[in-house]
Order: sequence, then C-alpha cells, then structure tokens
Amino acid sequence: MSLNSSHYNNGVLVYAGERILIYCDGVQMSFEGGNLPTGNKKGRIYLTSHRVVFISNNQNDNLQSFSMPFFTMKEVELEQPIFGANYIKGVVFAEQGGKWCGHAKFKMSFNHGGAIEFGQAMLQAGKIVSRYQMPQPPPYTPPQGPYYQPPPPAYSAPRYDWVPYQTFPNAPPASEVFMAEAPPPYPGIDPSLTPYPNNPPQDAKAREAAASAYYNPANPHLLYMPSPNEPPPPYTEATKKSN
Repeated sequence: MSLNSSHYNNGVLVYAGERILIYCDGVQMSFEGGNLPTGNKKGRIYLTSHRVVFISNNQNDNLQSFSMPFFTMKEVELEQPIFGANYIKGVVFAEQGGKWCGHAKFKMSFNHGGAIEFGQAMLQAGKIVSRYQMPQPPPYTPPQGPYYQPPPPAYSAPRYDWVPYQTFPNAPPASEVFMAEAPPPYPGIDPSLTPYPNNPPQDAKAREAAASAYYNPANPHLLYMPSPNEPPPPYTEATKKSN
C-alpha cells in the first residue's frame, strides 16, 4: 500500500523487529488501477513477518519499491494456467500517506518458479496476522531514519514449518538490507518479537480482529483481506473465486 518508501541504497528497508521470511530474485510485478506506474517491473520480492515488499532492479524506474501489508490485500489467488507460468494475483488498497490512492490489481510472476510455494506462505502469513489485526490500523508512517545495515541475525526470522525454505534457500545479501530504528506500525505474525507500546496485542483484540480476514482451509488458494475502509463480507462471499 506504500509506494517508494521501502528501499534504500538499492536495498530493502525494513522496520526494527521486522523479519525477512523469504527472499527471491527474478520476480516480475505488474499493476492495474489506482495511480500506480504501469508496465511490467522486474526485481526482488521479500515476504516478511509484516508484509510483502517488491524492490525494482531498475534504479531509474518510477517504481523503486512497493510495500503491501497483509491487511491491505484482498482476493489473493494462486493461478495455475494450463499454458504459461504460475502466478499470484490480488487486489491491494492504498492508505493515506502511502504515496498513491485508490486500489489496484496486482500480478506477481516468478521467472525461476516458486509462485505456488511463495503464495501459500503468503496466505499462511496473512492468516496468522489476521488474529492480531487492529480494528482500525494506524495511519501509515514511512520508516524514519537514521537507517543502518544490521548483521544478518538482526533480520533473520525464526524458522517456521510453513515457510518453504527448500524452495527459497537464499538469504538477501547483507549489503541490501537496511533497518530503521522504529518498529512497524502494525502487528506481524509474532507480536512478541516486536514491541508495540501504544497498542499491545491482547486476546480480546485478537478475537475482535478475527472478523477482519477470512481464510478457508478447504480453499487455501484464496484469502480475503478487506480494505481498511470497508466492512468484511459474509464468509461465503469471501471464499468465492473471482476472476
């Protein structure tokens, strides 16, 4: 939901306490709608404990980075066409301060494979995060400097059994990871890893947030996550496959 606020020195910029789960080069992204730059963008993709971040390989492109927190995405689907490569598609909503407006469809293709594995991990992360989602997410605030280059243990995530490390064994080069001093403005997959002094996750919050996202184990290729400004639909609508 934020444009050009998640990169620094041709690398990814994460919040303090945010963990990188998957790193993959050779990814192609495209957007349709909103006021986002059009055309296919080639670069790297990061699945973190809080969001999905795309970093463009073209330093002259008008889209250098794009960040999609899980709660800003809906209708995420894994597509397996008979002809052509597998890909992930969905809808992402902008938030105030994210440097773009409206909503857009996105499509994510993997040049060297791994779309299904990445998508399944992305859906699972979104399912977990939905348990801690605040009823009204705070206004978006870009990571504030100073930025520093942490050693790999500072951004490596604990190992989770649902992350396909065998498909994505590579860690991002240490020279391409930068960290801000502030924590993320919203909870991630494990709130205990990151302090939230103004909004600590509570069981009551988790129960209240359960209506904010929908995941159907019988249909694991589809996750509904509502936009920050729209009420969630009935569960039956959330599990419909839309094209």
